[in-house]
Amino acid sequence: MRDLLLRKCCLTDENKLLHTFVFGQYRRSWFYITTVEVQDSSVLEKVTHFSIVLTAKDFNPEKYAAFTRILCRIYLKYGSPVKMMESYIAVLTKGICQSEENGSFLSKDFDARKAYLAGSIKDIVSQFGMETVILFTALMLKKRIVVYHPRIEVIQEFTRTLPALVWHRRDWSILHSYVHLHDDELEALKTCTGYIAGFIDSKVSNRPDLYDVYVNLADSEITISQQAKDAMTMGKLHKEIGQLIVQSAEDPDKSDSQVIKDISLKTKEILTNLASFTEVSDDGEKPTLNFEALKQKRYPPATENFLYHLAAAEQMLKI
Repeated sequence: MRDLLLRKCCLTDENKLLHTFVFGQYRRSWFYITTVEVQDSSVLEKVTHFSIVLTAKDFNPEKYAAFTRILCRIYLKYGSPVKMMESYIAVLTKGICQSEENGSFLSKDFDARKAYLAGSIKDIVSQFGMETVILFTALMLKKRIVVYHPRIEVIQEFTRTLPALVWHRRDWSILHSYVHLHDDELEALKTCTGYIAGFIDSKVSNRPDLYDVYVNLADSEITISQQAKDAMTMGKLHKEIGQLIVQSAEDPDKSDSQVIKDISLKTKEILTNLASFTEVSDDGEKPTLNFEALKQKRYPPATENFLYHLAAAEQMLKI
C-alpha cells in the first residue's frame, strides 16, 4: 500500500507537476491525496512540498478534500503529525473537528448521494453525443471501461460521473479513477467483474486484455474491443436510448440530476420489461430468465441480444 501511495502522490514524479488533489481505489480501499507547497513562513524549514494521504472505505472526494485541506493547514502551522492526529481522531469519533484559524469540518455536511451527483452528465453528453449510449450499454452489461487522458484531473472528473448512468445500482465501487500500468494494480483490477479505470499512460491502448470499451478522452473517441463486439451490438433500442440521453442532456432547463433521473426511468422500464421474461423457482432463488419467452417476443436481434446479456449481468441466467 505504501508503494502504491508513493506512486500516486505527485512528489515522486519526475515531471514536477503539482496535483493538488487526487483520489482512487485499490482493493476496496479509497485513497485521497492532497499536496501543498510550503510557503516561507512555515515551521517546516527544509520542506518545499508535502502530501497528506487519507484512506477510507467510502467514496466522497469533496468530503476528504475538505478534511485533508484542514489537516494540511494544521501541519503547516505546527509541523507535527501529532496535532493532525488529534483532529483525525476527533472526526473519527465525533464526526467533527473545529479550530478558529484552521477552519472546521463536519462529516455530516458531506452526504454520499451528493458525491454521486457531483459530476456532470451533461458535459459527457456534450463531448460524446449519441456515442454516450455505448458507455451506458457497457455499464449496464458490467463491461470493463478504460479511460485515457494525459491529465489526471480530467480523468477523475469524467470517470467519477460514469456510474451515474446506471443510477439504479448506486455502485461507485466499480470506479478506479487513477490506475498505473503496474502489475499489482492490474492484478487487483482483473479480479473485478466490470469496472471504470482511468489511466494517464497512453500505452494502455495496447492492452486489449484490460478493456471491452476504450475511451480516449483526449481525442473524444470511443472504441469497442473485438471480444466485446457481440454483446455490444447496437440496434433500434440503443438508438432510442441514445436519443433520450441526448435530448434530455441538451435541454437547458434540466439539471444534471434531472438528466440522471430521465436515464434512470428508461433503465427501470428496460429492467421491468426484462423481469416479465423471468420465472421464480420454487426454492425462492432469484428470478431467472426464460429464454424461450424472450425469443417468442420476436424482438430485433440487437434488442434480444442486449436483453440476454443484461440478464447475465443482473445474474438472471440459470447456471
